Amino acid sequence: MSKIAFITGATSGIGEATAIELAKHDYNLIISGRRAGRLVELSKRLTSEYGIKVQTLVFDVRVRESVNDSINALSEEWKKIDVLVNNAGLASGLDPIQDGDVEDWEKMIDTNVKGLLYVSKCVIPLMIERKKGHIVNIGSIAGKEVYANGNVYCASKHAVEALTKSMRIDLLKEGIKVTSISPGLVETEFSQVRFHGDTERAAAVYKGFEPLNAEDIAETIWFVVSRPAHVNINDMIVMPTVQASSVYINK
Repeated sequence: MSKIAFITGATSGIGEATAIELAKHDYNLIISGRRAGRLVELSKRLTSEYGIKVQTLVFDVRVRESVNDSINALSEEWKKIDVLVNNAGLASGLDPIQDGDVEDWEKMIDTNVKGLLYVSKCVIPLMIERKKGHIVNIGSIAGKEVYANGNVYCASKHAVEALTKSMRIDLLKEGIKVTSISPGLVETEFSQVRFHGDTERAAAVYKGFEPLNAEDIAETIWFVVSRPAHVNINDMIVMPTVQASSVYINK
């Protein structure tokens, strides 16, 4: 029987690429996101091109009741989740701390930290019941080091780093693997979201060098989830060749 992977934030970028990559390897998929139309389109593509089964869940990870209702409503067969990819996340704004927009702060904390917790809280008991599973949390180089004007985004990704380590310890006796993948610069919709739709400013972030793309991270996720049962990749930092840290980039 095919394994089941649950991917949050699957409507674009790393989440969408991960769905495609895992479908290539015969995973049935639960894909979630806020944009119903995109989920439907992706579902049709996955089923037609790869012959897998797909379940779509439309919710915002920030809304706990919606997360709970959507996951709890899954059939017993779909609740046999083998892999959870906590991918939903965002940056909003790039201002010094004293000029930060509180709405941006709340959006990042609610999505990157609380959203990850809400989804994990629903899925972990299902994995414990079966004494197996693998949780992959998508962190960031911003969870390893801070940079100017990154303040709250960096804090939220440092929280993901801490939660990942805590999950690994707490779930050790349950036989559940926990992995953190921390990308550097990846060209997706990330910067467009960070700069509130300013496509010109977003494009400038990646000018003068070749960044990672969503498929690079999707392939990394496939690598970690395809290891043998006795092997867990705890932590991976993945950067474009031209990047040495969050601020040192060879352009």
